[in-house]
Amino acid sequence: MASLDSPNLSPSPSFSIRGNQTTNFFRSISTKEQSFSEVPCTPPRLSSTSFSPGGLHNSQPSTPLLSFTPSKLHDLHTTYRCISSVLKKDGQILSIAASKGLVYTGSENNVVRVWKLPEFTECGQLKTKATMVVALVVSNDRVYAAYADCKIRVWRRTWEGVTKHVRVATIPKAGSYVRSYIAGRDKMMKHMGPISALAINVSDDILYSASLDKTVKVWRISDLKCVETIPAHSEPINAIVVADDGVLYTGSDDATVRVWRRNFCSGDRPHGLTVTLPAKNSPVKTLTLTSDGGVLYGGCTDGYIYYWLKGWFSGQLQYGGALQGHTHAVLCMASLANYVVSGSADSTSRIWVREQDGQHTCLAVLQGHRGPIRCVAAFPLLAAEESEDGAGCTVCTGSLDGILKVWRVKSTSTAARRSAQNGCEYFELT
Repeated sequence: MASLDSPNLSPSPSFSIRGNQTTNFFRSISTKEQSFSEVPCTPPRLSSTSFSPGGLHNSQPSTPLLSFTPSKLHDLHTTYRCISSVLKKDGQILSIAASKGLVYTGSENNVVRVWKLPEFTECGQLKTKATMVVALVVSNDRVYAAYADCKIRVWRRTWEGVTKHVRVATIPKAGSYVRSYIAGRDKMMKHMGPISALAINVSDDILYSASLDKTVKVWRISDLKCVETIPAHSEPINAIVVADDGVLYTGSDDATVRVWRRNFCSGDRPHGLTVTLPAKNSPVKTLTLTSDGGVLYGGCTDGYIYYWLKGWFSGQLQYGGALQGHTHAVLCMASLANYVVSGSADSTSRIWVREQDGQHTCLAVLQGHRGPIRCVAAFPLLAAEESEDGAGCTVCTGSLDGILKVWRVKSTSTAARRSAQNGCEYFELT
């Protein structure tokens, strides 16, 4: 493990907000002035909260679709710091997945590294002959990794004293692929382009794989067979996410998010298109859902994160607004409780919080990477790290600069913090 804390490096800007400094961020509010699909222009790439050597600057947006007002969270004191920074000879970090105290990271080489929380020490490796791990997803005791050869490898995780991983399958299976090829149905089995994303519907025992070949394939986990191929978009598909109610969301370079419902009585094509959501003529690169499935977020190449609110009926969505802050394409997102974490080609990651009234505030801008952030994961703080009057999360970011960083973000009410300091109950080390 190579340490990045070299004396020759400049101080990390991740320590920008410290001590008694309180920062008032701005939040986005969507208006009803104009239909979303009728807006002719692309929003300007202005950062509502951007850091510079001279301090913190706030720039107001010029589009009428987005208006900003001071956040109600001005009484929150947010602190964050990079607690670990790892550089391996793996090349670009392309994928991250977290489950049950373990973090899995995939890169350009043929190794999926396994890290143990909270100390974030490497505790295992998953190796294959194939290279470039483009997507990872973990469900129960199974780890699914998609590679550049358009195949998915599956490992089973065991807990016999120490954590072990045993490779159990490759999707599609070699035998079924050969039989389908002879029968002239090979296109139904294997993606014709690189896989871009994976998602699992646990209740229906289904694995979804999205590809740059413009299709989504549906794999039955019990026997690892392809049961359906969905011609989902007219352009490459970059992201998929599945809600607890089984609704499938797909995001594509055709600047739309499509919503699909599964009908078990529809024969060979059980997944039907419910609605198409426009993303303001900007290709959609990443999707994430809140834990309750009530809000869908889509990160786009224009630097905006658009979000839609779930209606009364399953699959029904209403446009809610856009989060402005990134200056380049949003490449990855993750959600945890009322937090949304976004990573961008501008080499920063932003922590957003959704307030009770439905509006959003940017709590922190994590800076330190020297390349686009390709993947992020978020998980709760450990019980020992939490405070009675605050909340927070741990964020893991992987970048095309080959560096993996772990951040700890905490939010504490200013009143509680002052009361504790006046009572000399604790001192905050920054």
